[in-house]
Amino acid sequence: MPPREGPYTGPRMERLSRTLVVLTLNEIDGVRHLDPTLPFSCADETLVIDGGSTDGTVEFFTERGVPVVRQEVRGRGEAFRLAGEQATGEALVFFSPDGNEDPSDIPGLFDLLDQGYDLAIASRFLPGARNDEDGKRLPTRKWANQLFTLAVRLLWRTEISDTINGFRAIRRQRLLELRTDASGFAIEYQISIRAAKRGFRIAEIPTIEGDRIGGRSTAGSLPTGLAVLRVLWRELARGRS
Repeated sequence: MPPREGPYTGPRMERLSRTLVVLTLNEIDGVRHLDPTLPFSCADETLVIDGGSTDGTVEFFTERGVPVVRQEVRGRGEAFRLAGEQATGEALVFFSPDGNEDPSDIPGLFDLLDQGYDLAIASRFLPGARNDEDGKRLPTRKWANQLFTLAVRLLWRTEISDTINGFRAIRRQRLLELRTDASGFAIEYQISIRAAKRGFRIAEIPTIEGDRIGGRSTAGSLPTGLAVLRVLWRELARGRS
């Protein structure tokens, strides 16, 4: 069973309205490969937040009638905030079509919010999960992720096993309540910390992280690590609760 935090003990809630948020920046190879496997039918709305693609990604979705919101301000943090403003669904799942994230986990993340959880994370570190660095002799990025997660677990007494993975679901109203201000790939870490601070009901499911399809990741290890460290320091400075 996936770990639960702040267990929901009430009756099963009614199905929430759902928005699948697809985050893109020059991901045409991954989009073409994954489009047939995306479970669009499990969501009431699909919304693409694009950070400035020039490779045909935007055209791919517009030709299929999928709404695309173009970011005026670059950065993954801004993409999350735009989704909170633009989506109409009560439940949001954030998905990046780069090959790392498994589309088959999307319905399960939505289901956890229906069950009463505020935040649901696809974890790469639970039993049965896979991180894309598993098997490497020096999985430095994996170790860094686990170290940052350990800090959150100790400081805020949470059981989250993967605080940084962006493949997650959150109630739209809860996302707005967090008033996030992190930019870039530190946004997920800030969401995890602030959710733990506020006592959100959190659940995780194990996920299999696949290999990247085409293109090149814009999440450099050193810049991302420094940004995450700054978020940790700022959240500590703002108080433990």
